[in-house]
Amino acid sequence: MSSGSIPITPALGVVVAVLLVAAAAVVGLGGIGHYRPILVAGVRGAVQLLAVALVIAYIVGFGALVGLFIFVMFAVATRTAGRRITLDRTWWWTALPIAAGVAPVVALLLVSAAVPTTGLVLIPLVGQLIGGALTATALAGRRLLDELSQRKGEVEAALALGMTERDARMEVARPVAGSALVPALDQTRTVGTVTLPGAFVGMMLGGAGPVEAGLVQLFVLVGLLAVESVAIVVVLEIVARGLLTRSTEPARRRRR
Repeated sequence: MSSGSIPITPALGVVVAVLLVAAAAVVGLGGIGHYRPILVAGVRGAVQLLAVALVIAYIVGFGALVGLFIFVMFAVATRTAGRRITLDRTWWWTALPIAAGVAPVVALLLVSAAVPTTGLVLIPLVGQLIGGALTATALAGRRLLDELSQRKGEVEAALALGMTERDARMEVARPVAGSALVPALDQTRTVGTVTLPGAFVGMMLGGAGPVEAGLVQLFVLVGLLAVESVAIVVVLEIVARGLLTRSTEPARRRRR
């Protein structure tokens, strides 16, 4: 065992359980929510992580299964982001920004051979990129639709002046789209001074040297900036075109 590794002991499990109960108690007693969702999320996370660990341990040697696992992550991310934005049938359009952000970065990795193309490397790296795209897509989609709803009069005024529906929505939505990139920017700006992100910590605990861990973490952070930037731009476009909506009726597919 590496000297930097955290030993898996009953004490660690007890600490995790105590922290989960403490979080639930604080939320409940503080009046900011119900304790039950905290407990359910913690238990669900534990079960999912155990299941995923067992699956990854089995599939890492099979390229086709690794690809299938990554596709499942993408599908879950699409569903999650879509349902955070809207409850109508247009939620599936969130697949486009997530794919548009992640695919070029993954293609660059594979073509350049910058990292080993093994399951143990690709699954966590691609998973982090998909997770970043999910967050950016959900934040941007919700923010843009909220803004368009609150400033509906401005959109109608622009239409009255002869602008197309896409351009009228763009005038309102574009200035606020960049706010969805703030979490990724803050994480990158403060890395090493305020926080030590997961990839860095994980590699250090696994026995990697500080420089090696830092380079991998830098790739992850810059990759996330690229992924999320593309995702936000694509979300802006599909919202402006009326493809991603909060209407209960099917979206009209417009080409402007």
